[in-house]
Amino acid sequence: MKIISKIISIFLICTLFVGCSKNQQQLDSTQTKENDKVSFLLDWTPNTNHTGIYVAIEKGFYNEVGIDLEVLNPPEESTTALVAAGKADFGVSFQDTMGMAINENDNFPIVAVATIIQHNTSGILSLKEKGIDSFKNLEGKIYATWDNALEQATIKQVMENEGGDFEKVELYHSSVTDAVSAIQTNVDAVWVYEAWDTMMAKVSGVDYNFIKFKDVEPALDFYTPVIVSSEKYLAENEDIAKRFLQATKKGYEYAIENPEESAKILYKYVPEYDLNMLIESQKYLANEYKAEVSQWGYIDKERWNNFYNWAYEKGLITKDLTDKGFTNDYLPQ
Repeated sequence: MKIISKIISIFLICTLFVGCSKNQQQLDSTQTKENDKVSFLLDWTPNTNHTGIYVAIEKGFYNEVGIDLEVLNPPEESTTALVAAGKADFGVSFQDTMGMAINENDNFPIVAVATIIQHNTSGILSLKEKGIDSFKNLEGKIYATWDNALEQATIKQVMENEGGDFEKVELYHSSVTDAVSAIQTNVDAVWVYEAWDTMMAKVSGVDYNFIKFKDVEPALDFYTPVIVSSEKYLAENEDIAKRFLQATKKGYEYAIENPEESAKILYKYVPEYDLNMLIESQKYLANEYKAEVSQWGYIDKERWNNFYNWAYEKGLITKDLTDKGFTNDYLPQ
């Protein structure tokens, strides 16, 4: 009986030891499990359109959902084409750029999975002394154009809506990189985004006028910029895509609630910019990331289609792109 008791005791000890070892192995496995690596390709140098990404990195939001995010600077090639080709998992693009690509290739595998900003904040910047407080007043003025068909069709549309004549605009063929400096030379008007160049003008003390396209033509309230991925990546990595957007949403919502702190986080990555300008830009965008919608990143189907319908009517695209190139399926609720 003593021998049997000893055998049973040894068996129980071994069972307990094995059980503990298995539990420890499972714990070690959980602790050492690596995050999923995800790449994100910017469209331009880091700016306040991208703040939510950098906030999410800085605050550990990606790590919380098991993602190791690598932010890539844009090369000479189009971010849209590179993401579609699988050279990056996600990236920043624009509805108009996507439309042109899809129009050229029915099977172009690009999908917008979230919008960064709810509305098109672009328009025309000019010195106040030039008197361009309406698009009609572009008549007789010098406008810097980058010779893009969609760009010029946009200017023509908003001018016609206000009774103006695009043919009376003097086109200055140049890709302006510093709009605030440009409008203080021989150029009267430049296409800009309010969150960036107008904030630069404001901080610089420049007395300016700024008029938005969407305020004159609703069809021009397209989505710019948007976060895109490829159809292949989304099909193969649904869970990762959803976790990526969950953390990204958290980053942008933090930027909405804490614009000044978020601007300072971005400044760590681009110290060459003026911090005061970044703060002003961030305060402005805090009201634009979600605007009137309750869900960050949400893309309205009707508004998405309105822009493509307008582009089709103007002959800028030759195919019906209704419902093409976007989804809300990966957004967190």
